[in-house]
Amino acid sequence: MRFWFLTGSQGLYGEDTLRQVAEQSQRIAEILGEGLPFELEWRPVLTDAAAIRRVCLEANADDECIGLIAWMHTFSPAKMWIAGLDALRKPLLHLHTQANVELPWSSIDMDFMNLNQAAHGDREFGYIQSRLGVPRKTVAGHVSDPAVVARIGTWARAAAGRAEVGSLRLARFGDNMRDVAVTEGDKVEAQLRFGVSVNTYGVNELVEAVDAAADADVSALVKEYDDLYRMAPELRVGGDRHESLRYAARIELGLRQFLEGGGFKAFTTNFEDLGGLRQLPGLAVQRLMADGYGFGGEGDWKTSVLLRTLKVMSAGLPGGTSFMEDYTYHLTPGEEVILGAHMLEVCPTIASDTPSCQIHPLSIGGREDPVRLVFDAAPGPAVVVGLSDMGERFRLVANEIDVVAPPEPLPALPVARAVWRPRPDLRTSAESWITAGAPHHTVLSSALGAEELTDFADMLGVELLVIDEATTPRQFAKELRWNQAYYRLAQGF
Repeated sequence: MRFWFLTGSQGLYGEDTLRQVAEQSQRIAEILGEGLPFELEWRPVLTDAAAIRRVCLEANADDECIGLIAWMHTFSPAKMWIAGLDALRKPLLHLHTQANVELPWSSIDMDFMNLNQAAHGDREFGYIQSRLGVPRKTVAGHVSDPAVVARIGTWARAAAGRAEVGSLRLARFGDNMRDVAVTEGDKVEAQLRFGVSVNTYGVNELVEAVDAAADADVSALVKEYDDLYRMAPELRVGGDRHESLRYAARIELGLRQFLEGGGFKAFTTNFEDLGGLRQLPGLAVQRLMADGYGFGGEGDWKTSVLLRTLKVMSAGLPGGTSFMEDYTYHLTPGEEVILGAHMLEVCPTIASDTPSCQIHPLSIGGREDPVRLVFDAAPGPAVVVGLSDMGERFRLVANEIDVVAPPEPLPALPVARAVWRPRPDLRTSAESWITAGAPHHTVLSSALGAEELTDFADMLGVELLVIDEATTPRQFAKELRWNQAYYRLAQGF
């Protein structure tokens, strides 16, 4: 993945000025590229409409180019940009900067002024973007400022997520949990809007891959488990439940083989449709999520898509990202928190300590006791995000939260879990979330925040509602009504 750096100018200023423009824009691109999480490729200075349109079409056709960063070093008459911007289908960031940080007050002359015109050149560019309705992010400031680079990096991560979802393949093993509404959704519209391909496979196709796993590979994977996790004694070699651990390893090997063979980066399972599987996949799902795969329980493909996308966006950042579900509340006044978990499938990237590998009964699914990793989530700021199909559009809802340590130990709860305090408070958070029709399955990320999500939603033209410290139920309800009108009008007739 890489970005292209475009610089606008015009032929009016002569070859000497254009040479300086090229040299200075290359230097700006070099400084910026050093701080970005992806490669930044400088492109030759653009001075006419044909070249601008051509570079935009080339960007569209280049799968490795996932976005453009544009800067008007001098005054670049914006009518030159109309055809190119109208054709552009990749994310765009408008960088409003200049070559120098400080003005050389004592030596400024008209040559300097003609060369350094971004202050009004970028305003011309901003006008044409707004006139054409071009989705973009605008960042102002010098690229030597870490805050500027950080904001561009945030946008770049969102663009990476947008590129990922545009080519994502997801495998559903079985269908959705019966009679559940929010995990349903329009897969055709999802492919049209996002690009993701969602298809269902019989569970027994997975079973064939599981049963075909070689004993030697199973033994090697079991050893890896023992090296990485705090292993329950009964699961160790010679323990009376060791065979259950070996079968959990078979599930992981079979899942990996199936997903890798089909080019899938996300998947779902459903405890109501396990076919010939002897265990509900637990440990395997947790480890696949830790390796970057998307997952949704009970056939929830939308959350699986969202998880994979946020995994790509957060690559290399501190913190983790996991499938999650709001499970139950602690409602003592002034101490309200949410206990989140799932049957088995919480990603160990959010763990506060080395997970414990355990085996316990599961009261649903009608299969053998499954193996799973058990841990508490690491405290710190995070966000929970859900994706709903509202019929005429998709809606993202995000809540800024603070993950906290459990007020007391949880020795009888045999699953991984996270405890968090939602912002601004539990009552406002829950009322707003439910009013928005947001789902009970979510993605919890301590690596990403609201700005990445906002950039991502803007790139896709998808509604995003954020519940944060400033949210009030009254204002949130107004935003919902405004959005209802806006998105219906934006779709046209």
